[in-house]
Amino acid sequence: MFNWFQALLPRTGDFFGMFERHAATLVAAAGALQELVDGNSAPTEQIAEINRREHEADDIIRQVLRTVRQTFLTPFDRGAITSLIGKMDDAIDEMQDTARAISLYELTSFEPEMKRMVKIISEAADLTQQAIPMLRDISRNGAKIHTVTEQIVHLESDADVVHAAGLKKAFQQHSGNPMQFMVAREIYKHLERITDAFEDVANEIDGIVIDHA
Repeated sequence: MFNWFQALLPRTGDFFGMFERHAATLVAAAGALQELVDGNSAPTEQIAEINRREHEADDIIRQVLRTVRQTFLTPFDRGAITSLIGKMDDAIDEMQDTARAISLYELTSFEPEMKRMVKIISEAADLTQQAIPMLRDISRNGAKIHTVTEQIVHLESDADVVHAAGLKKAFQQHSGNPMQFMVAREIYKHLERITDAFEDVANEIDGIVIDHA
């Protein structure tokens, strides 16, 4: 009976294609976030773009989870597939939360430290997009993948330093205005969570490489 059921399941699913499409949403959303804090275009346009990309990413993760359930053979462990796409989705969810906070508080200017963190986020998204396609051939690309994920981890460490400096500066600048400090702290919180999520993505990718190289 079980063998008959297995025969009805698709043998493989396009997991790599779905990962790559999700990575593209990360790059696009990070680019929109950078445009938003740099003030190069109308804030409403960039916030709408981030929301569109987040909805697109949600569609992709649902497709991944559905395909995991319906597919007999997967390129690597099912838990690793769902964990990786989940961490990638955490990153874009936090980008959307950042955009929502910016919209809520009607922010139009941003501290250099915030801009630097967003630049780091954009770089981490680009590196993630570089790493994901290489998972198609882990045995050949293992060393290259590790080099890229190591760069993402280093970016997260850089972001921690910028985050701490930005918070300290915000506290000093807004010591007489607790509300302004709370707003700045919330933006920094979301930005830090994005960089943390990218580090988690890097760690998930490394784990897959270790298990399958």
